[in-house]
Amino acid sequence: MKVLKGKFVLVGGKEVYDASDIESINNSLSCRGLNKASKEDIADASRGTMAYSIMENHNVSESSDMLKIKFDAMASHDITYVGIIQTAKSSGLEQFPIPYVMTNCHNSLCAVGGTINEDDHLFGLSAAKRYGGIFVPPHIAVIHQYMREMMAGCGKMILGSDSHTRYGAFGTMAIGEGGPELVKQLVGRTYDVKRPEVVLVYVTGKPQLGVGPQDVALDLIGSTFPGGLVKNKVLEFAGPGINDLSMDFRSGIDVMTTETTCLSSIWTTDEKTHEYLKIHGRENEYKKLSPADIALYDMVVYMDLSEVKPMIALPFHPSNVYTIKDFTQNAEDILAGIEENARTTMGVKDFSLRSKITPKGVMADQGIIAGCSGGTFENIYTAADMLENSASGTDAFTLNIYPQSQPVFYELNKIGSINKLMQFGAVIKTAFCGPCFGAGDVPANGALSIRHTTRNFPNREGSKPAQGQIAGVALMDARSIAATALNGGIITPATEVEMPSSSYEYEFNSQIYKNRVYNGFGKPDKSVELRYGPNIVDWPTIPKMKESLILFAAAVLDDEVTTTDELIPSGETSSYRSNPMKLAEFALSRREPKYVSRAKAAKAIYEELCKGNVDDKLKEIESACGIKFDWNNTGVGSLIYATKPGDGSAREQAASCQRVLGGWANIAIEYATKRYRSNCVNWGMLPFTIAERPDIEADDAVVIPHALSSLEAMDKTVPAYIVKADGRVINIELSLAGLEPAERDIIVSGCLMNYYKKQLNR
Repeated sequence: MKVLKGKFVLVGGKEVYDASDIESINNSLSCRGLNKASKEDIADASRGTMAYSIMENHNVSESSDMLKIKFDAMASHDITYVGIIQTAKSSGLEQFPIPYVMTNCHNSLCAVGGTINEDDHLFGLSAAKRYGGIFVPPHIAVIHQYMREMMAGCGKMILGSDSHTRYGAFGTMAIGEGGPELVKQLVGRTYDVKRPEVVLVYVTGKPQLGVGPQDVALDLIGSTFPGGLVKNKVLEFAGPGINDLSMDFRSGIDVMTTETTCLSSIWTTDEKTHEYLKIHGRENEYKKLSPADIALYDMVVYMDLSEVKPMIALPFHPSNVYTIKDFTQNAEDILAGIEENARTTMGVKDFSLRSKITPKGVMADQGIIAGCSGGTFENIYTAADMLENSASGTDAFTLNIYPQSQPVFYELNKIGSINKLMQFGAVIKTAFCGPCFGAGDVPANGALSIRHTTRNFPNREGSKPAQGQIAGVALMDARSIAATALNGGIITPATEVEMPSSSYEYEFNSQIYKNRVYNGFGKPDKSVELRYGPNIVDWPTIPKMKESLILFAAAVLDDEVTTTDELIPSGETSSYRSNPMKLAEFALSRREPKYVSRAKAAKAIYEELCKGNVDDKLKEIESACGIKFDWNNTGVGSLIYATKPGDGSAREQAASCQRVLGGWANIAIEYATKRYRSNCVNWGMLPFTIAERPDIEADDAVVIPHALSSLEAMDKTVPAYIVKADGRVINIELSLAGLEPAERDIIVSGCLMNYYKKQLNR
């Protein structure tokens, strides 16, 4: 990969030039029999990108810069849809205005927390009937594969409450956001965003045998994630190298673009796209997508597929990328660095990945091929052919495989791949996202798991360092995982084993969905009552913004990046996602165990204040600052300071858990993703930034004397104070730069739900 910053022009979909090289651009245009371009034409050529055209077709505002998007369809899974529907219901929901797909691929296992998972599933089915939705039962399909098979189409836009909502390879611009953004669509509002920059990913070459989509994706992530090069931008894939890639290969790269922190993605479409849609009975969804004759981009990434090697992303981030060869040759030093990272960031002293180094190489304990990125038809049949007539052995190494949908499973069974894998010793499981977020195949303590899944954040695999449990996950392509399985668990790149060249035609069995998926779009039935379970609880009352705020720092996180999995752990904790207060008990539990108790203590002070009782701490702060507070118009609670919070999942619970515990703000140097900042706003928390790390520690108080006035006036800077434990007062300046009027109005109301209730006069 080669990344070049600056403006670049793609001419005729084939040649890339620096935007300032007008002579070369015009020579290329002339060779194609096209009119020459002026400086003004080139400056306006951003309109020639596929992304511009698609967004403009979905923009209902009069502005071409501040977009108000209405989507064609939406998707949620069973960690998020209950809260979305509950919020939308209280905000005036009558029926789903667009196709809304609810899959059950995250909390599919009904063995954690008693009845609560299946209670939520039946809630989802009742909501689909009442409001006119689409309900995909557990084990039938993972969310993104169902959307690829049944909903994606050329020129469409889809919104999902899962961060890996990416269908660009199918000509669909898809965006993963927190639940409140889906609520807005359900009640007739829009997705408001400043027009994003567009990055050209220019694809050339052909992958060598043994290199798969995860290898390409990891190379892309490793080249762009550091420095936030493509953060909140759209990746637009074009170039001759796309032509030879299958749809499975394209989508395997595409779904991982989330880990670059880009906003969305889009690819050129061709006959392979057409054939895919035709196979799935949706040929009418095809149209040719390509950039205009001249298209201006804000950056270019050159992707030469022939240069990509088998890759590995080591703990604890998908950007921690090496070639497998470089890793195995330098394993001692690399793994020592990861162990040190575990000690410093998680306080884990006994984590020893270097114990995996053997005379034969680095030994993995577990291999998994699963989910929206790994469990594809092509990945699994390739692995099956690689492993045919071999045996896994009876030692500790295990191989588990999850086809991403029942139609894919059906076809793999029909061509014999499932039997080959079972005979090898692999365990075949149903369509389930558990291995991607720690709810399935949790490794043993101290184990190293290699996975063709989406993420390897700390504890993403389900371990609990606070309880002395820790494991490591490395991301690899299915081909190299199969090569490793062939080699008894010794990590091996697929280019070093004999690779099969076989391929199989795919036939889509649509009857599987027809027989099991409830499709009620356009047919709402108000006679159906929502079915509740004992764990499905309404949101607690959220207070509106106050003039003054006194906020105690409940967590101070100096990590380079804080993931949403650290803010609210995934795995078994997500079983409580329909009970806001119970879920909030897990907030930051694997990163800052004292967070919840500190936040509750601050909230208790506010609850007493609402009764007219002013805590001595508040009086001391008032005296230290020399400010006379109107206690009837003062909010008291907690905040989080983090360097760069919000990388990872779109789950709104990363913010809502803070809010229900009495959180009023985040302070950050920057926010890792738009979706996390949006979650903070939609839950009524001020998304402050600050130029440099303040002198702040846990339990210090941040005083914002005129929070409401500053917010209503849309002040870009907000004066504040830090009151230290010893009584010292430090002046600081917080920033609300970039806050939009609609965001201000939501925060003033206390949260999106309050905002809509106010509009409904409830």
